[in-house]
Amino acid sequence: MHIARRSFLKSATAAALAPVLPAAPARPNIVLIYADDLGYGDLGCYGSPIRTPNLDRMAHEGMRFTNAYSANPVCSPSRAALLTGRYPTRAGVPRVLFPRDTEGLPHSETTIAQVLKPAGYKTMCIGKWHLGHHPAYLPTSRGFDEYYGIPYSNDMVPCPLMHNTEVIEEPARQDTLTARYTEQAVQFIRKSKNSPFFLYMPHTFPHIPLHASKRFRGKSKLGLYGDVIEELDWSVGEVLAAIGKAGADRSTLVLFSSDNGPWYEGSPGIFRGRKGSTYEGGVREPFIARFSGRVPAGRISNGIASTMDVLPTVARLCGAPLPEKPLDGIDIWPLLSGEKESIDREALLYFDNYHLQCVRWRNWKLHIARYNVMAYNPAPANGRVNLPLKNPELYNLDLDPGESYDVAQENPQVVQTILARAETLVADFPEPVRTAWEETQKRKVGNSAAGALPRILRN
Repeated sequence: MHIARRSFLKSATAAALAPVLPAAPARPNIVLIYADDLGYGDLGCYGSPIRTPNLDRMAHEGMRFTNAYSANPVCSPSRAALLTGRYPTRAGVPRVLFPRDTEGLPHSETTIAQVLKPAGYKTMCIGKWHLGHHPAYLPTSRGFDEYYGIPYSNDMVPCPLMHNTEVIEEPARQDTLTARYTEQAVQFIRKSKNSPFFLYMPHTFPHIPLHASKRFRGKSKLGLYGDVIEELDWSVGEVLAAIGKAGADRSTLVLFSSDNGPWYEGSPGIFRGRKGSTYEGGVREPFIARFSGRVPAGRISNGIASTMDVLPTVARLCGAPLPEKPLDGIDIWPLLSGEKESIDREALLYFDNYHLQCVRWRNWKLHIARYNVMAYNPAPANGRVNLPLKNPELYNLDLDPGESYDVAQENPQVVQTILARAETLVADFPEPVRTAWEETQKRKVGNSAAGALPRILRN
């Protein structure tokens, strides 16, 4: 009896002296800020000379990833993957959508908003949508209570500003878009503070044509592109301040990333390639997470993450059931919480349209196929064609993040392992992917130097 009492007192004393951990909110708020064509090297905390104090502070107060990926090097597919947790080739959006397109993200797919809304979340999308501009495909038909923004890229015509399904300005005055998006976001946070909310904020910029407000134009010392990034950073600061004023810092997960690499301006950092390329510069993105009391402050994660991981991670945090269709993303909360430094996961696939071009497995990246012309360059006389690499190229991304030194000859077993994995994974994709893979493998090509464009062999 005395032993039991002493054990009880000892346990009670230990419990009293244990650090008090913040109670996890039952349903945390989610704020997802998504830049358009922002490069890995465009933020101060990723080595840019552009001033981004708010995003730098967000990284200091949370976690910054060095191995985070978009699922595609162009706009619409990357957004489809982000919102569904599935490869865009599986989700039915393999290419960029244009104003002439009459469809969008298939209704058979489930978005993050459609996962969270039944769980009691208020939902709003502010900014560039680009997953279908007809009413049946706009955000208000895909789980969002409200929408404010332009329905696709700002270089497309017409370029309307919309509220829900109504055009309220055409053409949209682009120099004030970032400020107006920010105002809408602040208002949404303010009026939603008594309810769990999901804010998806896909910015229009720095996609070209570039526009900045008078307040920021000419202030960065790095041209209009620098001005645009500094205004984007200001916007992030205003959103973080609104969360603080709502008393929601400790109940809100804030995520920041970009849809793909930089286009003509902007910096991919140390990586090779840009927008439209399956080299790292086209898909390796800044990824910052802040959740006061839950995500450790000042951490840098080298674990592999994908924007496809957002849906399963958010669903877990918010206690919402996953969609019925299988996901390609995984729950990365063990990375975000600091519990683990890395997570074992399936190989990451790099698609351009329906074409599988590269595979990342652990620290290795294998280039399997490549177009016969660089992105955004005139097609040759025989057209733009995806071709197999006669000699697949292998890069050790831990030692060679710039993909400058092919080590396939020294690691034949790694090459064979990844090729076999690619064959197995492709077999599980929809028919257009399988057909594209088979057609590519049948094309005859000559020898080419590592890193060069493949050439078709003519009979």
